Amino acid sequence: MIIKPKFRGFICTTAHPEGCQAQVEEQIRYVLEQNKISGPKNVLIIGASTGYGLASRIVSTFGCGANTIGVSFERPSSGKRTATAGWYNTAAFEKNARQAGVKAYSINGDAFSDEIKQETIALIQAEMGQVDLVIYSLASPKRTHPHTGEQLNSVLKPIGQSYTNKNVDFHTGEIKSLTVEPATEEEIRQTIAVMGGEDWQMWIDALDQADVLAEGVTTLAYSYIGPALTHPIYREGTVGRAKDHLEETAQILQRKLEAKQGRAFVSINKALVTQSSAAIPVVPLYVSLLYRIMKEEGLHEGCIEQIYRLFAEEIFGGSLPHLDAKGRIRIDNLEMREHVQAEVDKRWDTVNDQNLIALSDIEGYRKEFFQLFGFEVAGIDYEQETNADVAIPSIDK
Repeated sequence: MIIKPKFRGFICTTAHPEGCQAQVEEQIRYVLEQNKISGPKNVLIIGASTGYGLASRIVSTFGCGANTIGVSFERPSSGKRTATAGWYNTAAFEKNARQAGVKAYSINGDAFSDEIKQETIALIQAEMGQVDLVIYSLASPKRTHPHTGEQLNSVLKPIGQSYTNKNVDFHTGEIKSLTVEPATEEEIRQTIAVMGGEDWQMWIDALDQADVLAEGVTTLAYSYIGPALTHPIYREGTVGRAKDHLEETAQILQRKLEAKQGRAFVSINKALVTQSSAAIPVVPLYVSLLYRIMKEEGLHEGCIEQIYRLFAEEIFGGSLPHLDAKGRIRIDNLEMREHVQAEVDKRWDTVNDQNLIALSDIEGYRKEFFQLFGFEVAGIDYEQETNADVAIPSIDK
C-alpha cells in the first residue's frame, strides 16, 4: 500500500515501516561511530519501542554489545491499517541486532500486568540467566492496576489553580492562549498511580524474587524537570507529583539493591519531540524555541545522543555519576544552562504567529514529529507502494 500520514490531534494513526527502519538505523550508525562502552551484558528495557527507551536499547546493543529484552505494547498491521511506529521500530532494531550477532527478544503486551512480568522473567531465565541493567521507560496515559483491577487514567493539569499561557498548534503554526483548569484530588491520585514509581518497584520486586537480577545490577528510570516556564503545567502539576513519586521510589530501590551491590537512579533528561510531550500544553512551543537556541549554540542533542552520553559518561564511565542535591543524574544540563533559558524567556515574551518561524524551530519540530512515525525521512519515496505487514522476528503476531 501507499502510506500517508493521518492525524487525530497530536496522534498519528498511520506509520511508515521503511521510514521507521531508516530512523532506527540512523541511530544505530551514530552509536557505531562513537567509542565502545564497557557496560552491561544483559539488559531489560521496559518501554523499549520509542523515544528514550528505544535509544537505550540501541546504545545497550551497539554501544555495549549487550543482549536485550524489550517490553512494549504495540499494534501490528491489520488489513489496511498499518502497525504502530513502535512495532516497526522494534522490528528494525531486532533485524539489525541479529545481523550483528547479538541476542534481541521482544515481548508485546501490557507491562503493568503480572502476566507480562512473569513472561519476561521466564524469558530472562531461558536466554540470559540474569540481567545487569533494567531500564524503566514507560509512557502510558492509563493503567489497569494488576492487583485491584482499577482502571486508572493520568491527566496533564495544574494543581491548586488554573494555568493560562501561550500554546502553539504545530501543524498550523497558530499561537493561542490556553487555559487549563486545576486537577481534582482524584485526578492527582490516578496520575501518580499511572506515572509514578509503583510499577517500577513491582518490576524490580518481581525480578528480585525470581533471582534474575545480577550482582551489581543497575536500574534507571527517566524523568524531566524543565524550566520555571513549564512548571505550573508540568513539574508543579499532576505529572510532577508522579515524577516526585518516581524519584522517591528510586531511593527505596537503592536501599533494596544495596544487598546486591546494585544501584537505582532517576535520570533527568532533555526536552525532546515525543508523542508524550506533544500532548502537554505549552511544551511544543517551549521545545520549538529551545531547539532553535540550542542548535544555534551547537548544544542540541536528540534521544540517541542523550542516552549515549548517559551511558558513556555517567552510568558506565568508570566513575560515580554526577548527582544533584536530590540524587538525580542531570543530562538536561545543556538545556538548563542559564544563558539558554534566559534566551528562551526573552523569545517567549515576544513570539507570535508572525515571528514564530524567525524565533523558533517550529519547522524542525513539525518535521521531527512526523519522523516519529516514519514520515519525512530522507531517502524514502512515499509515493511508492510498501509492505505494511512487517514481522518482529521474536514475536508471532
